[in-house]
Amino acid sequence: MPRSVNSVASRARRKKVMKQAKGYFGRRKNVWTVAKNAVEKAMSYSYRDRRAKKRTFRALWITRINAGARQHGMSYSQFMGGMKKAGIELNRKVLADLAMNHPEAFEAIVKKVK
Repeated sequence: MPRSVNSVASRARRKKVMKQAKGYFGRRKNVWTVAKNAVEKAMSYSYRDRRAKKRTFRALWITRINAGARQHGMSYSQFMGGMKKAGIELNRKVLADLAMNHPEAFEAIVKKVK
C-alpha cells in the first residue's frame, strides 16, 4: 500500500511561504529552500524589531524633551523630577509632541515645573 503524504497541505504550506517571499531578490523569491530560510529570517527580524521600535521611540521622545527643556535652562532629569513633584502626569510621547509642535504649551509646563 502506498504511503499517504498529504500533498495538498504540503503544497499549501509551500505556497504560503512563497507568497511571503514575493518581492525578494534573486533566488530568495522562487527557490523553495532559499525562500523558506529568507522568510524565516525576515519573520524573526520583524518579531524582534516590533519590540525594538518601542525602545527606539522612547529614546527619540527623551531626546526631544531634553532639547525642549534645555531651551528653558533645565536638563531632562531636572524637568522629569519636577514633573513628578508638580503632579503633572503627561507621558513622554505627549511631552515630546508639545516640545516639537507646540513650544508655547511646553513652556507653560516648564514654568509650572520650575
